[in-house]
Amino acid sequence: MLTYYFELGLRSFRRHRGLTLLMLLSIAMGVAACMTTLTVFHVLSGDPIPGKSDRLFNVQLDAEPMRDYQPGGEPTLQLTRFDAEALLREKRGVKQVIMTGANIAVDPAGSGDASQSPFFSRARYATADFFTMFEAPFRYGNGWSAADDTAEARVAVISEELNERLFGGIDSRGKTLRLRDKDLTIVGVLRAWRPAPHYFDLTLGAYAKAADVYLPLATSYALRLGASGSMSCWGSSSTDQRSLNAPCAWLQYWVQLDTPQQQRDYRTYLTQYSDQQRQAGRFERPSNPKLWSVMDWLSVRKVVPSDIRLQVWLAFGFLLVCLTNTVGLLLAKCLRRSGEIGVRRALGAPRREIFLQFLVEAGSLGLAGGLLGLVLTCIGLWVVRMNPAPYAQLAQLDWQMLATTLLLSLLASLLAGLLPAWRACQITPALQLKSQ
Repeated sequence: MLTYYFELGLRSFRRHRGLTLLMLLSIAMGVAACMTTLTVFHVLSGDPIPGKSDRLFNVQLDAEPMRDYQPGGEPTLQLTRFDAEALLREKRGVKQVIMTGANIAVDPAGSGDASQSPFFSRARYATADFFTMFEAPFRYGNGWSAADDTAEARVAVISEELNERLFGGIDSRGKTLRLRDKDLTIVGVLRAWRPAPHYFDLTLGAYAKAADVYLPLATSYALRLGASGSMSCWGSSSTDQRSLNAPCAWLQYWVQLDTPQQQRDYRTYLTQYSDQQRQAGRFERPSNPKLWSVMDWLSVRKVVPSDIRLQVWLAFGFLLVCLTNTVGLLLAKCLRRSGEIGVRRALGAPRREIFLQFLVEAGSLGLAGGLLGLVLTCIGLWVVRMNPAPYAQLAQLDWQMLATTLLLSLLASLLAGLLPAWRACQITPALQLKSQ
């Protein structure tokens, strides 16, 4: 029966080509506007490390002086080197990592390729647990060990993109990577990897590209390599702002806690640590440690741009307008077919069959509109990718959003078809037959 109704729908579409084209365009444009903005929102607000985001936590400690203190205020975004190294030394989590970002000069000639000029690459200085904690995928080799951290080993992990640029994509383990005038040995090459949002270091931008060079944090100290990203200092220090006792917060600290009990214990530990530091005279403010899971961290830092949320609401409003137009067009077509419906009713077709027939027609129209909307969505996302915003290149339609596009189109067309279908099944056959 559904096949028969589908055939009736096709005949109706052919008889009323103008109305059908208007309805298709109306649904397609509404769906495309929604899915373009929804895809961007989906990409920007997605879970960057699904399956583990509720076990990874960012740590904040309130190490600033009482000046400008406000009860309940947010602690500094990052930790001082003293606090980060103290937490790392005690290893109260399942895994823990200290890190910071940098922009560093790469010397291709010193790396074995004299044909290229030196260039800057984004780097990340981290401790050994970085790769396993954040599930960085390796093409060749692996990261370094905690012993390498302690020994300030001159080792590095590079991205697949940098490996292609310097070594033509071969297994480059054991080769030399020259950073400025310092030589390091490559121990691993990552696969293409770009967590979005860049949750583990928001100071470089929420949608920044992942680093091309990774090396032990202790090695960066030993080689006196510069760092980048935000730094918050209080008080005066005659020494290097990145020295152990400098009153400056510039390091990100993340910890992995696998169970709710571990998370409770770690919060207690952070409070006790803050109390100890206040008693020792380092901290002045009341203990106010924070432990944020990945998604909470992204929420509290307001990572998703507010204008994206507004655009999503506006797009759904546009879809509502398009559906209203579609309802009007479907009603107009329904009235034109009153005679046909009257004959079917006179031949014994019950109202529910008429209702079902018009819903099938509306659904068929929705699927066709969804396919057209999919094409328009791809064009819309291509336009978004032309935008210079850092997140623009992430606007890609995945299988999940593709299925959502077709489902949204089908659902929208069925909703639009409810009123015309109800109106069609109310037609009185006797009046229609008499009028003809």
